Amino acid sequence: MTDIVLHHYPPSPVSEKIRVALGMLKADWKSVEIPRVPPKPDVLPLTGGYRRTPIMQIGADIYCDSQCILSELTNRFPTLDVGSNANYANIINHWTDHIFKSLVQLAIGASAEELPKDFLADRTRLFFGPQFDLEVIKKTIPHLAAQIRSHFTWAESLLSDERLFLHGDTASMSDACFYYLPWFIRRRWAQGEAFMKEFKHLEIWENRVKDIGHGSPSEMSSLEAIELAKSSTPLALGELDTNEVQGLSIGDSASIVFDADSGETPVIGEIEYISANRISIRHQNERVGMVCIHFPRNGYRVEKVN
Repeated sequence: MTDIVLHHYPPSPVSEKIRVALGMLKADWKSVEIPRVPPKPDVLPLTGGYRRTPIMQIGADIYCDSQCILSELTNRFPTLDVGSNANYANIINHWTDHIFKSLVQLAIGASAEELPKDFLADRTRLFFGPQFDLEVIKKTIPHLAAQIRSHFTWAESLLSDERLFLHGDTASMSDACFYYLPWFIRRRWAQGEAFMKEFKHLEIWENRVKDIGHGSPSEMSSLEAIELAKSSTPLALGELDTNEVQGLSIGDSASIVFDADSGETPVIGEIEYISANRISIRHQNERVGMVCIHFPRNGYRVEKVN
């Protein structure tokens, strides 16, 4: 199998989710460090304009969003324990991403004065839309903390029976999906360490997951990643969900964008694969040649382009 390439940057919390998953796999992987904010001149040619972090590259196949990345890792490494059903980890991932939005609001509201202005402007638009009111968020910090605490007590209760991991004695994708939340809160909120003291079982579990590590990464330059894509051929998928409800077909030109008013540019290409949970499009540009870009259906708006 062609090397797994992760395009990320060290402080990225969603990337930490994927790095931990790669640690569970004891995977060898290539690490391409990318900018925290646009422009991202060596990323966007690979993704057709998608700018969120991380992305995973395997040859000329590009996987966007942690839903899609974790799903592909599960497909390629079927021996990885994911609990009683792989879709259980998908549900946990969706739940923790919902909590993450509150965490981002809390962190930005509590530390707005210390954040670089370009980073603050980029992230507020990306996560909260054009009408984001920082002063309102500052006033709701206690409410946000209470909401996060409520979710964390569920995990604390689950771990109170002395199990090693969320599903039992074996680490699973669900552990990677939840782990990035306390990882983020400790680093981005000044009161995060004190907040976490309440959750004794969760702290023990957190250290256990931390000890798994990130597998065996080695550095790759962004230009090497582009050359890898250009010299590779995307997977031939060509599958259509017979119950496709949007009337989309293989070969249609389609646009795909995160389903929020976040100011992001839609990715446009020719549909190669459709299922209830994934859509893949072929996209070509002069820097990378032909790539296949994979997205989850959940959370993304897909429209046919005439």
